[in-house]
Amino acid sequence: MLSRLMSGSSRSLEREYSCTVRLLDDSEYTCTIQRDAKGQYLFDLLCHHLNLLEKDYFGIRFVDPDKQRHWLEFTKSVVKQLRSQPPFTMCFRVKFYPADPAALKEEITRYLVFLQIKRDLYHGRLLCKTSDAALLAAYILQAEIGDYDSGKHPEGYSSKFQFFPKHSEKLERKIAEIHKTELSGQTPATSELNFLRKAQTLETYGVDPHPCKDVSGNAAFLAFTPFGFVVLQGNKRVHFIKWNEVTKLKFEGKTFYLYEKKIILTYFAPTPEACKHLWKCGIENQAFYKLEKSSQVRTVSSSNLFFKGSRFRYSGRVAKEVMESSAKIKREPPEIHRAGMVPSRSCPSITHGPRLSSVPRTRRRAVHISIMEGLESLRDSAHSTPVRSTSHGDTFLPHVRSSRTDSNERVAVIADEAYSPADSVLPTPVAEHSLELMLLSRQINGATCSIEEEKESEASTPTATEVEALGEELRALCQGHSGPEEEQVNKFVLSVLRLLLVTMGLLFVLLLLLIILTESDLDIAFFRDIRQTPEFEQFHYQYFCPLRRWFACKIRSVVSLLIDT
Repeated sequence: MLSRLMSGSSRSLEREYSCTVRLLDDSEYTCTIQRDAKGQYLFDLLCHHLNLLEKDYFGIRFVDPDKQRHWLEFTKSVVKQLRSQPPFTMCFRVKFYPADPAALKEEITRYLVFLQIKRDLYHGRLLCKTSDAALLAAYILQAEIGDYDSGKHPEGYSSKFQFFPKHSEKLERKIAEIHKTELSGQTPATSELNFLRKAQTLETYGVDPHPCKDVSGNAAFLAFTPFGFVVLQGNKRVHFIKWNEVTKLKFEGKTFYLYEKKIILTYFAPTPEACKHLWKCGIENQAFYKLEKSSQVRTVSSSNLFFKGSRFRYSGRVAKEVMESSAKIKREPPEIHRAGMVPSRSCPSITHGPRLSSVPRTRRRAVHISIMEGLESLRDSAHSTPVRSTSHGDTFLPHVRSSRTDSNERVAVIADEAYSPADSVLPTPVAEHSLELMLLSRQINGATCSIEEEKESEASTPTATEVEALGEELRALCQGHSGPEEEQVNKFVLSVLRLLLVTMGLLFVLLLLLIILTESDLDIAFFRDIRQTPEFEQFHYQYFCPLRRWFACKIRSVVSLLIDT
């Protein structure tokens, strides 16, 4: 039997799992790993495949069965982290954006960061002014199709490529003008380098946005950049706190707290899992950019005095160590196989569903904008924590703690339009999901919704019966949902009860230990004095001895029953 168990466990350990990792150029790397393989093993395989040495800036991202995104932890088993059925699908992405991407030692590293920022531009994570957007797109054109050639590039050629979630014909003409007149003669490496230098100056460089709501219920995007913590609302950066000013990061359930020297910022994530992911990203980014060496990294806990929380420790090197290590690289520059840009209305070298090349130009632009609007509606509905009210729609009621705002803080306008990254609020993009998203966005923007809205807007003044029903709904709402103060009192009562239970348990264990030591043969003056008291003698003869005889009788009966069988 033991041999069968051992052979079964060995077969389980030897089982191989297929993993597919989508790279930044949308090619795929497939490999097999053992059941107990750590994340570091898979990451090293990828970096060897890419011939990448400056690998600390990158990571592997995956989506769990609950559609929550995660970064693969290198010290833990890959299989246990994914919690899904094989074959496993993940994505290779930039995890820590270099503070100065132009200072990267190797061209292969700069090229991979270029691909990531190009994706950020397409998905709306990197937002900028129209003039900056035109220059960035022209750099992409120059890097991927080379110099302008009137024979190869007819009028309107820039409109065949998709650089942004949506753009106008005026912007397309500006892109083509810059590409024709200003960038001629630049090699792909030079154009990529200029692209990185320009992108690094933008307010949203390095932003991987986490959708949240503030204490007033307003939508916001939280992000961690190479320079500090950022909060984006509308088309403005409303908060920016440098890493050396961040004193503590904490989360409780869906509530995220950031402690600064003078203020506490409080935000609400869509789910507890999203809040924990936000907290872990903050811990890792602060350690990577703030610390001088990895030996200074400490395990961080989200718990307080009475609640058991999560513990997490960043396991990699810090930015300063990475730069020092990069300076020591001495090898022949590896060959770079650049993916050429494919003329299509879909994203260049990014596959997100069926191509729209067969659709007329004006209709294609309308369809694309409709999809983006649908995704924005999905974002608002999927990432709120609503409490049903009597008005049409949902309202968000913040709780627990209020944040203090600095009235003197600078508000920076980051773009001409509102910050609404489509990809940041969806799972890691895969081609088979895009058709479902398109259909869903059509339903959101379709006639059914508009008819319902018209019916609601045309509703007449409520009658007395409706008013009475409305009052009953309000009373039920007040009874079913407690306010912030009541929830805070409930948490305090629960913490006090938990403390009392723990104290009583410890006292009970100590009492049992005292009885056992007193009834033992230990010849210690303290125990001798206790044994000579009349109270102990009464306890010994009236309670302890009968209880000991009862236990002995039960044990003998159980032993005899086992012997008979």
